[in-house]
Amino acid sequence: MDVYVWLPVLVTGLCVLFALLSTACPHLAQDCSYMLKAALFGLRLERYKRRARFYSILDCFLAAVRKHPHKPFIHFMKDTHSYSDVDRQSNKVARALQKEAGLKEGDIVALFLGNEPCFIWIWLGLAKLGCAAALLNFNIRSKSLLHCFSCCGANVLIVAEELCGAVEEILPALKEKSISVYVLSDTCSTDGIKGISQSIARAPDEELSPSLRANVTYQSTALYIYTSGTTGLPKAATVTHERIWAASFIQGVSGVTSNDVLYINLPLYHSAGFLIGFTGGIERGNSLVLKRKFSASQFWDDCRKYNVTVMQYIGETMRYLCNTPKRDNERDHKVRIAIGNGVRADVWNEFLNRFGNIYVRELYAATEGNIGFINYTRKVGVVGRVNYLHKRFFPYALIKFDIEKEEPVRNADGLCVPAARGEPGLLVGKITRKSPFVGYAGNKQQTEKKRLRDVFVKGDLYFNSGDLLKIDHENFVYFHDRVGDTFRWKGENVATTEVADILNMVDCIEEANVYGVAVKGHEGRIGMAAVVLKEGRDFDSTDACRVVTNYLPVYASPRFIRIQSLLELTGTFKMKKVKLVEEGFNPALVRDPMFFLDLVKKKYITLTQEIYDLVIAGDIKL
Repeated sequence: MDVYVWLPVLVTGLCVLFALLSTACPHLAQDCSYMLKAALFGLRLERYKRRARFYSILDCFLAAVRKHPHKPFIHFMKDTHSYSDVDRQSNKVARALQKEAGLKEGDIVALFLGNEPCFIWIWLGLAKLGCAAALLNFNIRSKSLLHCFSCCGANVLIVAEELCGAVEEILPALKEKSISVYVLSDTCSTDGIKGISQSIARAPDEELSPSLRANVTYQSTALYIYTSGTTGLPKAATVTHERIWAASFIQGVSGVTSNDVLYINLPLYHSAGFLIGFTGGIERGNSLVLKRKFSASQFWDDCRKYNVTVMQYIGETMRYLCNTPKRDNERDHKVRIAIGNGVRADVWNEFLNRFGNIYVRELYAATEGNIGFINYTRKVGVVGRVNYLHKRFFPYALIKFDIEKEEPVRNADGLCVPAARGEPGLLVGKITRKSPFVGYAGNKQQTEKKRLRDVFVKGDLYFNSGDLLKIDHENFVYFHDRVGDTFRWKGENVATTEVADILNMVDCIEEANVYGVAVKGHEGRIGMAAVVLKEGRDFDSTDACRVVTNYLPVYASPRFIRIQSLLELTGTFKMKKVKLVEEGFNPALVRDPMFFLDLVKKKYITLTQEIYDLVIAGDIKL
């Protein structure tokens, strides 16, 4: 048959076939586009891993320095630092720490810093020496701070000058372990803390030899990022160089290019700000706007000032922006993509209606997890889609979960039961070479708790995400809830056992059961505790406030306390929480005495119906 006859027929047939498929599968084009992008990024990573010398995100940064040395890399307040500026500054940091602290490949250094450019060039300097960094949450104090430092095995601590007071509290314990502490100032009068700023300023800024990090591979630990678990103190999730690459690709998958300007107002000690924001910016070769902390009133002005085109968010970010007074110019900006997680569908819709047609890339992921999703469509309220290629390379499933017993449902053969379509189920990811679960530094017990065995066949091994998700009939994936003894508030994970341990330090409290409760108009759950008082004691509202504010970050402090005569236990002696969570903190429904943490009066005050109504109406800020 003549080519001029069969070619048009073939083309027409293919067009008809694609049209039929698109009608039956309206998201086919988006699914294919996502699969193609993901496959290309995956191939890139495999190439980097197979090189004679592993090509790290640091090597990517150095390539960007050579390609566009004068391009702005970090905008911070009134200063702009080019790629070359940051490179030279990180060289000075590396040489100063090499000389003063004797750092070498394989050493671990803890960073106790806020959001500022030095955070970035200090990490790059450490990477040039082949060192791993532990990113400490600057809100933690006392026991938690010492624990987070100790569990990662660091022998050096670098602290911001304004955080020195928190370090001084644990300094005796650090001295006992012969830990070197350096503060980012010229001098320090505290014995055991040395100023490092002058050494950095005097150090040469010449390039360092790659031989200093010659043994770094994709499996080497690059970071420790802390995550609150179901029990106890924060856990140090081990982040390898391979995982840094995987997280840095999220910007590319989301459609971000080298011409974009990304606004980072999330803390750099979190995986979102550091991995998706900072290292993602290196992978793309774009410019970053760094903010000390999020400010709703300054947000859009900053976006206009720096020509921001990509923003990061958590659910609270969008809610705060939607709560700002309306302005005539609030659509006058260049933001086209928003990357983040945890936003409710109603806030999502309001955000789009007010601020324009921004492409919201809602995602689901965990720092230590081996499975994640990203919403590459414009459907509101979802975290992603079931995608053949994704599931082929990173096998996962949703399984039935017993909320009361806090464990997966198993059949007569002892195997887990898949959740039905539309039914919330526990997300589990199969642990394989391509989707490993590395675990937590210095915590084999908690690492093992996240491993789920005999899921679908005897001997298989899955990562237990601790989260309930659901999949609808169109293959869209939704986040449903967090399970276990962890809740999320103000974008932070809170471990209830850690909070309970602090409450037990209050002299009048015998026992505490901590949980998170929903508050109308807020994302996540706020902290609440049911407590039993010591015999013959009244609730000391001032002492309770003193203890929680001294030992807990604001986001982890229980805002509501409920006094009970006894705490209900399960058959296995676990504290019952489900009923308490459902009952919440409404005085009209709860008979027990309840108190509200008043941070202005610095004590817990009686929770009246009037206070409850003001909280629900949003007149009392939480």
